[in-house]
Amino acid sequence: MIDLNKRIFTSILLIGVLYLSVKSYLFLFIILILTLFQIYYEFFILLRKFFFNKNEKILIFLFIILIYLTTIVITIWNILYSNNFDNKLQLYLIISVCVFTDIGGYIFGKIFGGKKLTKISPNKTYSGMIGSYSLSLLITFFLFKNYITFDLIIMISLLTSTVSQAGDLFISYLKRKSKLKDTGNILPGHGGLLDRFDGLIFAIPFGLSLFKLL
Repeated sequence: MIDLNKRIFTSILLIGVLYLSVKSYLFLFIILILTLFQIYYEFFILLRKFFFNKNEKILIFLFIILIYLTTIVITIWNILYSNNFDNKLQLYLIISVCVFTDIGGYIFGKIFGGKKLTKISPNKTYSGMIGSYSLSLLITFFLFKNYITFDLIIMISLLTSTVSQAGDLFISYLKRKSKLKDTGNILPGHGGLLDRFDGLIFAIPFGLSLFKLL
């Protein structure tokens, strides 16, 4: 119950940060930069434990990750700072899919439980996976039905949700191998920023690329 209260409190704070980011591009820029460095730092901690004393591998992966994360941050900034409504709409849809994929998985998993999805993450269940797909599809349809066609919403939501869940499992695999419960403790009840944004950092590039292809 205490953990749930922490999650709710942190979620409210994150909604406030999101609101301020939409209102102020300067605040958005600062948040994006701080998020970039915090997630990069958490990756460093994760990889250091994963590779142990293989410093050359850590440096190579960290260099690739830094370029990757920086590209995502620049892309988000360019989209939100521009006046292109379609690009903003696509980004909002992708973020919505990831957010409600996470919420749906958590709620359905807690309520229905059931068979474990994989040994990589013991908290992941088939009911949670169904909840992730169902809630993300339902909410994105409700939010974007007046702007994007139904078939496109279904395709983008299902595929992006799949990538988001795969990203979550990948980070869970690294944490399991590194014997870490969370990537950090900056978000009470949630863990680190990487714990919260693991799906997003994989789904945003995928989703935006998918929109361009379609």
